[in-house]
Amino acid sequence: RKHVTMAHKGNILKNAGKLMLDAARAAAAEFPEVTFYDDRIIDNMCMQLVGKPEQFDVIVTTNLFGDILSDLCAGLVGGLGVVSGANIGDDMAIFEAVHGSAPDIAGQGKANPTALLRSALMMLEHLGEKEHAARIEKALNATFLVKEQCTGDLGGKASTKEFTQAIIDKL
Repeated sequence: RKHVTMAHKGNILKNAGKLMLDAARAAAAEFPEVTFYDDRIIDNMCMQLVGKPEQFDVIVTTNLFGDILSDLCAGLVGGLGVVSGANIGDDMAIFEAVHGSAPDIAGQGKANPTALLRSALMMLEHLGEKEHAARIEKALNATFLVKEQCTGDLGGKASTKEFTQAIIDKL
């Protein structure tokens, strides 16, 4: 990854914004392999993400703005049911579905397991099992192409079990 964008609200949050921007610029100077660093005001970044998300590679921001941006980006790709997340440190990594536990649909066979599957794919890749991850991802993506095999949130009528079985059948 070579392009880092800092999202902030320095025009309103003057002290916090200045601190974040100063820290980001100092960090950017320590990584000459990062060929481009810029910053955007969070409001404008949201608009640009909706209109032209491919212009961004890595976005650095605060927890509050990151939470808002991640939900906005989830909406661009199908919703929280298909989005996974990772927290990667020097010594350990945690992979997760970014949505909550959805207790309102528990036990009804309506849950979309895509976010959890994508989390597992990221974990496999992180562990060096890229072939296995690619094989599962290919089956998952092929299942998305058959609407009747998708869960309700993806426009289909399949249950969680039916959706999962469709993926397994394509492996």
